[in-house]
Amino acid sequence: MRLMATLLTCCTLMTCEVSVARDDSSLLRAQAEAWDRAIVAQDRAAIERNLHSDFFQIDTRGQRHARAEFVANLMDPQLRIEPYTVPDLEVVQHGDSALLTGTTRMHGTYAGKPFTSHYRYIDSYVREHGRWRVVAVQVTAIDEP
Repeated sequence: MRLMATLLTCCTLMTCEVSVARDDSSLLRAQAEAWDRAIVAQDRAAIERNLHSDFFQIDTRGQRHARAEFVANLMDPQLRIEPYTVPDLEVVQHGDSALLTGTTRMHGTYAGKPFTSHYRYIDSYVREHGRWRVVAVQVTAIDEP
């Protein structure tokens, strides 16, 4: 009986280690790409689904924006963002948290006037109840050469 309990405890511990060590980098990459498409499409439901309830953004000027303000800014009817890519997306996972970093050049119009921005970002994801969500985003402008 004692041997059985020891074996059961060892198996349980091994299962926990396997679930914590699970590599979700492909899933996170796909989720980030879907979120980028949702931003371009101004799909409020898809954008909000990806955001943690405690989400905030720090913009290129160091200003902090809460979840509601971030979403409202993306939903501005005067904003049009062209499809964009993240050619150097990196995913680093640490258990139930992950950091996604990359650079992008964003083009679009605001109030009919064209804009371009080139920036590096870091998105902080957390996994809760088996689902990954973005809890924080920070962007840093990259000067054009």
